Amino acid sequence: MKKFKEMNKRDVCAMCNRISVLLHVVACFIGYFIIEWMCRHSFGDAWHYMFTSKKVFLYNVFLIFLTSLLPYLFRRRIFWRMIVAIFWFVCGLINSIVLLERVTPFTGPDLKLVAEGLGVINKYLALWQVIVVVILLLALLAALVLVFIKAPKYRGKMRYLVNVPLIVVSCVLFAGVTKVAIGQRWISTYFGNIAFAYEDYGFPYCLSVTLFDTGVDRPNGYSEKLVERLEVSEGEKKETDKENLPNIIAIQLESFFDPTNVRGLVFSDDPIPNFRKLMANYSSGMYTVPSVGAGTANTEFETLTGMSMRYFGAGEYPYKSVLKEETCESAAYNLGNIGYTSHAIHNNEANFYSRRSVYANLGFNTFTSEEYMDTQTDVNENGWMRDHNLTKYIKQCMESTDNQDFIFTVSVQGHGPYPEEPVSSDPDITVTGAATDAQNCMWEYYANQIYEMDQFIGGLITWLETQDEDVVLLLYGDHLPTMGLTEEDLIKGDLFQTEYVIWDNLGLERKAKTLPAYQVMAEIMDRVNIHEGTLFNFHQKMKNNLYYQIDLQTLQYDILYGKQYVYSQSNPFSPMVLRLGINQVVLDNIEPVVSGTYYINGKNFTQSSKVEINEEIVDTTFVNSERLMITDATIENHDWIDVAQQSNSSTAKVLSRTNSLIYHDKTQNLEKLGDTTGPVATQAVTPEVSPEETPPAESVG
Repeated sequence: MKKFKEMNKRDVCAMCNRISVLLHVVACFIGYFIIEWMCRHSFGDAWHYMFTSKKVFLYNVFLIFLTSLLPYLFRRRIFWRMIVAIFWFVCGLINSIVLLERVTPFTGPDLKLVAEGLGVINKYLALWQVIVVVILLLALLAALVLVFIKAPKYRGKMRYLVNVPLIVVSCVLFAGVTKVAIGQRWISTYFGNIAFAYEDYGFPYCLSVTLFDTGVDRPNGYSEKLVERLEVSEGEKKETDKENLPNIIAIQLESFFDPTNVRGLVFSDDPIPNFRKLMANYSSGMYTVPSVGAGTANTEFETLTGMSMRYFGAGEYPYKSVLKEETCESAAYNLGNIGYTSHAIHNNEANFYSRRSVYANLGFNTFTSEEYMDTQTDVNENGWMRDHNLTKYIKQCMESTDNQDFIFTVSVQGHGPYPEEPVSSDPDITVTGAATDAQNCMWEYYANQIYEMDQFIGGLITWLETQDEDVVLLLYGDHLPTMGLTEEDLIKGDLFQTEYVIWDNLGLERKAKTLPAYQVMAEIMDRVNIHEGTLFNFHQKMKNNLYYQIDLQTLQYDILYGKQYVYSQSNPFSPMVLRLGINQVVLDNIEPVVSGTYYINGKNFTQSSKVEINEEIVDTTFVNSERLMITDATIENHDWIDVAQQSNSSTAKVLSRTNSLIYHDKTQNLEKLGDTTGPVATQAVTPEVSPEETPPAESVG
């Protein structure tokens, strides 16, 4: 009987080996369905996707199958099959978890930043869930070690002459299928909305594209002579009028557009009256952006650099890739060359989209993020800070210098998600006409958010009109809101267009035209006689040229990935020393109140200001911008005290610190004065060396 069982086992193994390729296909099919089930958080949605997008589904099965052929090159096939299966399963699981908390799915750049991602895992999972994940990972690692040691090896002949050609032929066939799939538009190499792309084209394909298709492709015939010919073709460079330079303010409004442009919706009042009035009286039009429903950082990138996202990889975010390491010509650098001070403002955390690192590489002098604002508690129902608070920090930027300012502001109030239930019993704007009550609620919430954003615009304009300084103000939406809009839903424009307006107090001629995001700064500079920078001059002179787009790709490649021939092979831009917060956080003194309770007095404190005792953060209460309070604290003689600005991201890293004060107990001196009942006094001494600033943290999201 035992012998029979052993023979039967061998027969089964032999049979499985003979049909192993077929078994791989079946396993990949089932495995991919499970991945989509996880990513879509719905068995029904995955089932619907499998039958309504059969070709795309099978294409992704083929992609996973291709990776499953790797074990045929080894004898430890069970082990390598587990490695491949675990890779796809874990990536799918991570994407499923990420999509519970954010719109942007798990991408190739995120995969490259797994180590940093572990630092923010608590953003997506509760503590007990993190513990379970760690236990499962350890168990998985132990299982892999056990399988590597104990699992049987393939005992047959290693038929490399068959297996290698099988893999090669499969790769060639897959390349052919990919070409056909792109040609037939089953899949795409450009992701206008990366979240929608994952839903339409499948997780494996999109993850692979965002992992491998990065940067700008090398142009045909790229050489120094080609770049020189391009520069010559631009003609004579105009001179900048440095005598009449205006302040330039650009405000990127989160998910802002004219919702009356959506067919069928009925609004009780105009949700954007101020913006509409500005459009009627100043230069305005449709603003062509590189994304839909998400991708704030890419619209920002195009606006600031004059580069087009169409030449980067599908779903790529330069803020999360090349700009984290490299400087790039930008409006901030070019305006800085003629005396401007450049400020960035964002009422969200500093590390989101790696802005703290990126803004230094884009030439900004200061960056005021949410952590440096004392208005953090003024938030909407989604927890996003209201945009009217930005006026205060725009004012601070303009008042901080005697020269011209370039102020780039990124708002956040209009960010989703948009609730499907009413959030107010008495909204300023009511909305009807959508297909369902839930959609009416979503549009109503959105309309009221942009109505408040519009009030912020009106208030800012009113203040600017009182200033005795020349100003040009650019206002635009970064992308359409995440509402599942289609081309048919819009009365005018398309899914890749919002609106913009250019207000000024210079008396500039009104122009109505459509502008791509990557041309707008060149347009503004041209209108005020500023002709600085390679890319901006290129746009000013060549945007109507037949070879404009081809030459733009060449310039982008040369600047970011090539030899930088346009700069004589020497990058003229160095990273800026970025000051966080327009007004420096200052620690003045420490005031004991009662035993264990102290007031920390200073200037420009915010809700993100945390007291550190000997470089350890203690529980801190924000009282106001000039006072913090700590309780149940023990401060001993010669302890070092400072105030740290703590990141609002889940990493809670320190962004900057004040200088430290050394605590001195002066009780005995008080006794000599006859005062033994009052609080213990302190003496503050600034040390010669203060603790260094913590390096920037990365965010996944």
